[in-house]
Amino acid sequence: MDRIGDISLFLRVLDLGSISAAARSFDLSVAVASQRLKRLEQQLGVRLLHRTTRRLHATPEGAALAERGRVLVEDLEALTTDLRQAGEQASGTLRMTASASFGRQYLSPLLPEFLSRYPKVRISVDLDDRLQDLVGAGYDLAIRIGALDDSNLVARRIATNRRVLCASPDYLARRGAPAAPADLAAHDCVILTGRQGRQDLWRMLDAAGRETSVRVTGRFECNYGEVLRDAAVAGLGIALHSTWHVWEDLRSGRLRHVLPEWQIPESAIHAVMPQRRLVPLRVRAFVDFLAEKFGDVPPWERDLAPHD
Repeated sequence: MDRIGDISLFLRVLDLGSISAAARSFDLSVAVASQRLKRLEQQLGVRLLHRTTRRLHATPEGAALAERGRVLVEDLEALTTDLRQAGEQASGTLRMTASASFGRQYLSPLLPEFLSRYPKVRISVDLDDRLQDLVGAGYDLAIRIGALDDSNLVARRIATNRRVLCASPDYLARRGAPAAPADLAAHDCVILTGRQGRQDLWRMLDAAGRETSVRVTGRFECNYGEVLRDAAVAGLGIALHSTWHVWEDLRSGRLRHVLPEWQIPESAIHAVMPQRRLVPLRVRAFVDFLAEKFGDVPPWERDLAPHD
């Protein structure tokens, strides 16, 4: 009996949402795939799937099998792949998720070179600003920006995430440039909202490393960084942005650095992976590739003066 193969088929059904789609991906008939799933349920003595009007979903027992079984299957696949292809190139499908803006600006341009370097690898990319469940959704890798709060994941730092205050020349001409952090309370600010709530408490460090915090307000807020950048360029207020998001605007003069003598506490950009005893070669290769491309000074910092 191919127990691992049956679990792999079950996981594919969850990923694709139907038995027929999973059967096609394994080059099986729907009848054979259904028989194998039924056999797996009988051997385990539990029901693994239930059907809604549009999609198959895991039962609680099925969800438990998916969470623990996916690690087992992926570890076995990684082991057999590494043994079979020792000294060869990475292969298989790399399933990855990243924020929409960062993925479009910095990952997308790199993917053709990576695929050319590793012709046996396929890539499936999901660009979404929502925080994805890597294990439950079956992702190999996520690129996450900012603080990490999931201790069940393995992270490798691939770049610094420096942030700055910035505003358009038009806004600064109309309202004046703040001379100190406390002045921000009297300014219009564009504010990020999201899974951590309304980000309206801005923290800054002076040259001696002493921290001050200011509660800011404004007429515009959004959960999408691209829209906040557009709002700042349009003169709607002062924005707190990562340099990777606005470096071209800073370099061109569409935005200007506000309070450049004050620093925003840095965070980082990480490649995040599910905990595994054996990380697939394709994942290690891609993370190494990103570290190589971003380097000690990431590309969005290279064309900026120290206080841009």
